[in-house]
Amino acid sequence: MRALLISTYDLGRQPFGLASPAAWLRREGIDVTCVDTSRTDLSDDQIAGADVIAFYLAMHTATRLAGPLIARCRSRNPSARLVAYGLYAPLNAGWLHERGVATVVGPEAEAELVAIVRSPEPRPPFTAVPRLTFIQPDRGTLPPLAEYAALQMPDGTRKTVGSTDASRGCKHLCRHCPIVPVYDGAFRVVPIDVVMQDVAAQVSSGAEHFSFGDPDFLNGPTHARHLVERLAREFPGLTYDVTIKIEHLLRHRDLLPVLARTGCLFITSAVESVDDRVLAELAKGHTREDFEEAVRLCRQAGVALAPTFVAFTPWTTVPGYVDLLHAIARLELIEDVAPIQLAIRLLVTHGSRLLDLGDIQRVIAPFDPGSLTFPWVHPIAAVDALQRDVMAIVMSAGSAGRAATFKAIWNLAHERAGLLPRELSAAAARPAAFISEPWYCCAEPAEFHL
Repeated sequence: MRALLISTYDLGRQPFGLASPAAWLRREGIDVTCVDTSRTDLSDDQIAGADVIAFYLAMHTATRLAGPLIARCRSRNPSARLVAYGLYAPLNAGWLHERGVATVVGPEAEAELVAIVRSPEPRPPFTAVPRLTFIQPDRGTLPPLAEYAALQMPDGTRKTVGSTDASRGCKHLCRHCPIVPVYDGAFRVVPIDVVMQDVAAQVSSGAEHFSFGDPDFLNGPTHARHLVERLAREFPGLTYDVTIKIEHLLRHRDLLPVLARTGCLFITSAVESVDDRVLAELAKGHTREDFEEAVRLCRQAGVALAPTFVAFTPWTTVPGYVDLLHAIARLELIEDVAPIQLAIRLLVTHGSRLLDLGDIQRVIAPFDPGSLTFPWVHPIAAVDALQRDVMAIVMSAGSAGRAATFKAIWNLAHERAGLLPRELSAAAARPAAFISEPWYCCAEPAEFHL
């Protein structure tokens, strides 16, 4: 049996979601071809030679991009069994089945993919995330790390970036998060030995910095501490970045110096908003004051905080958006915030807990299979107009840089609010390291994502 695993997009990273199941399948003697279409072309010969074609749908953008490829695979190889797996597969099961996908699997799909390839019998539908015994991913046939996103340093130099997962799932139930409908609070740690094997293999392939893809690196704080301390011992000089909730940064503040000491350059945190009402609606578990305290704690420890936002929601106002920009400038975070974060619009998908809110029900339209969302219109037209114009600035920014793009957005937002913008201080744009392909989620589709 021959399996073809396809990833369409994974934030500019070498896809863990291809490497991990490839290792499981090859361990069983199954012939596996991995194609990351964000970096290489998918050939008709690869499609025609597969008995099972499985699409890795790690995020919303990946799912939309998979649509035309699913149709192409059905046309070129109608006898192949089509499978979809990953976080966004069960969220879009109906849409996938309509397009000819026979089997939909969730995350932690490795064992299920082996069963699918080995047996022609129909598999039961996805109901819950299984508990697996993880093994080292096999990245041998993926494009080299140098072809993926790099770490841009403040001095203009770049580092080759590797990526891996130290845990999967999340303990928390943030209302807008796509992880929640699938994992429902479940959380799995990957054994440290397995993580280190993956790190070692990528370091030998040129990785100088690592991005940990965990939804929250401190869901398991003891596991995280043991991992980074071992990382620093075995690979001195290797740097890394992680994603951590504001809530966890405050609760585990004693670990921030440990992260800094072991090579953590920055921490991505899904702040989402500086409006406490919006934060409460999203069930984020933190306040504006908490966010500002987290910035202070991270700087004190010597590690940068890179906040992400869902800048446009049904509760956003034009003055509130201006307030967000002022908070970013006052906290000297301009270079830490990817410009796309200032244009992101709340995503409402099948299974989202946002659908429980009356405010959301009042603004959404019926489900749109083209965008895989429940589109929504803001009750204040000026807010939607501002979002479109901010997105246009981001899309046209090119190589202008973060500070210049922020200034353009700053001037536009003040104009729409009827305010005279003050001059931004040089300190507001302190230099920062960042991954060359921006991190984002929970955003309505836009040309940027495609």
